[in-house]
Amino acid sequence: MALVVSLFFGFVPMFLYALFVYWLDRYEKEPKALLGAAFFWGVIIAGGGAFIINTVLGLGLYMFTGSEAAAEFGTASIIAPVVEETLKGLAVAVVFFMFRKEFDSVLDGIIYGSIVGLGFSAIENTLYIYRNGYLEGGWEGLVVLTIIRVILVGWMHAFFTAFTGIGFAIARTNKNTIIKFVAPLIGLAIAIGAHAFHNTFGSVIGSGGLDSLGLTILADLFGYSIMVGIIIWVIVHERNVVKRQLVEEVSNGLISQAQYQKAMSPLTLTTAGFSGRATSRFYQTLGELAHKKEQFQKHGDEGGNTAIIETLRRELAILAPQAKA
Repeated sequence: MALVVSLFFGFVPMFLYALFVYWLDRYEKEPKALLGAAFFWGVIIAGGGAFIINTVLGLGLYMFTGSEAAAEFGTASIIAPVVEETLKGLAVAVVFFMFRKEFDSVLDGIIYGSIVGLGFSAIENTLYIYRNGYLEGGWEGLVVLTIIRVILVGWMHAFFTAFTGIGFAIARTNKNTIIKFVAPLIGLAIAIGAHAFHNTFGSVIGSGGLDSLGLTILADLFGYSIMVGIIIWVIVHERNVVKRQLVEEVSNGLISQAQYQKAMSPLTLTTAGFSGRATSRFYQTLGELAHKKEQFQKHGDEGGNTAIIETLRRELAILAPQAKA
C-alpha cells in the first residue's frame, strides 16, 4: 500500500506540473507525443540510468576514500549533478537533432528541458518518498518527504534542465557556428552548476536540519524567480513573432483583423477550445504558421519550410470561415 501511495505522490503531481508547463506554451503548442516521450525519458533513461551510474560511482568513491561521508558528499555534489544533467540533457539533444522543425524558440527549449526534468523528478520522488520516507519513518515520514519533494523542491529538476534546453534553443536560433557549438555546452554547465549548488548548499550552510532546508529553498526560490523572468520575456518575444509574421496574412485576406488581434492574445489557445475544435485548430495553426515563417527567415527552406508554410495557409483558408474571433 505504501509503495502505491508513493507512486501516486511521485507521479501525479509531476504530471500536473507538466500540464502547467504545456499551458505556458501560449502561441505554438509542442506535439503531445514528443512531450510524453521526453517525460518518460526522464523517468526511464535518465532516472534509471542515473540510479545505476550514481550507485556504481558512489561505491567506487567509497572504496577509493574509505570514508562514507566523503562518498556521500562526492556523490551528491559532483557525481549526481554531472550524471543526471547529462542523461536528462540527452533527451533535449534528441529533440534538437531529430525533430529540429519542432524546436523553434527559447521557450521550446525551456519546455522540453522542464518536461524531461519533471519525468526524472517523478521516479526520484517515488524512491525518496518510499525509501527515505516510509521505510525510515513510517506514514509520518512518507507525509514529510512528500511535502518536501513535491511541494518545497518539486520544480528543482525542471529548473536545472531548463538551462540545457535554453542552450540548445540558442544554438537553434543562432547562425554563428561557434555559438551553435558552445551554447548547449554552456547551458549544460549551468544546469550542472545549479544542481551541484542545490545539493551542496544545504550541507555546507546551517546544521544540516530544517535550517539548512529552509536556506536551500530560499536559494532555489531566487533561481526560480530568474527562470520566471526568462519565461515571461520569451512569451512576450513569441507574441511579437506572431504579431510580426501574421500582418502579411491580414493584408492577403487570409485572416481578418479581429482574428489577427485574437491570435496575439496569450489566452487564446486556452479559451479557443470553448468555441469548438475548428476554432482551436485555427489559432493553433496560426501560431505554427507564424513560427514557421520566422524559421524560414532565419534558416531558409530548411526541411521544406516553404511547402510547410503553404500547407498551413491552405489549412487556414479552410478553417478561417469556421473560426470565431
